[in-house]
Amino acid sequence: MEKITDKCTLGNGMVIPCPGFGTYKVTGGDSVAVIRTAIEEGYRFFDTASLYETERFLGQAVRESGIPRSEFIIETKLWTDEMGYEGAKKALEASLERLQMDYVDLYFIHWPRQTGADDEDWKTLDIETWRAMEEMVDEGKIRALGCSNFLPHHLENLLAHCRIRPAADQLELHPGHSQEAAVAYCLEHNIRPMAWSPLGRARDNGQAANGLLEKLAKKYGKSSSQISLRFLIQKGILPIPKASSVEHMRSNRDIFDFSLTDEEVWMISCMPQTTWLGEHPDFKLPSKKSNPDQ
Repeated sequence: MEKITDKCTLGNGMVIPCPGFGTYKVTGGDSVAVIRTAIEEGYRFFDTASLYETERFLGQAVRESGIPRSEFIIETKLWTDEMGYEGAKKALEASLERLQMDYVDLYFIHWPRQTGADDEDWKTLDIETWRAMEEMVDEGKIRALGCSNFLPHHLENLLAHCRIRPAADQLELHPGHSQEAAVAYCLEHNIRPMAWSPLGRARDNGQAANGLLEKLAKKYGKSSSQISLRFLIQKGILPIPKASSVEHMRSNRDIFDFSLTDEEVWMISCMPQTTWLGEHPDFKLPSKKSNPDQ
């Protein structure tokens, strides 16, 4: 079993801090302050995307921190309307401009299919997008490539044609939505699974009714959220939680002084599935925000 530490190794050998810090919905007048506080609390791996409209805030917070850029791991993603060979090249340049950075550490395709179930050419589009991203690695603008919301059949298409393998795949993963087949595939193929929404999005319809997380929280003197994060880490998954308060930022990192037993990990893995609020990458696409440059 992989040793559990606050560092995580990706499929390409890159070592990054664990857990990461998610910036989705970290918008508004205090966005830079929230991210700057996360930096002060020790976070060094930050997740953003053109879809999130937080790249500018993240870049500003990093500059204002006074900490060398080289000490951060910055990950961003291109959205469906930015896919394709030329689209991917333009998308990265736009993200770098918003971040005010010369390179990103991780660059992901955000969604495997451009138009959902009606998209018959998604395989070709993914390959063309990936080829452009590989060239940008060669140019020194990206350190590692990855995917978001890619299931095994999406990854198979890339692996059959890529020159640079995906180092990570970011999926919605949390107790009650553990996507065991996708995680197993990633681990088998040396692709690090990452978890967006690692604390869940439907807190009142499965996790709460089950009561298991609360029982474990009481046993270990931790919160249910900390149990969820520790569960993911012990499954080989790198969680990327969001937080706006210092208390939650600290709590989300305070997960390395206890271990769940194998039996407890199995029990959480077999929890009843929550009502899923997300969109399936083969059928329905999330809504695009109006202006990624804001």
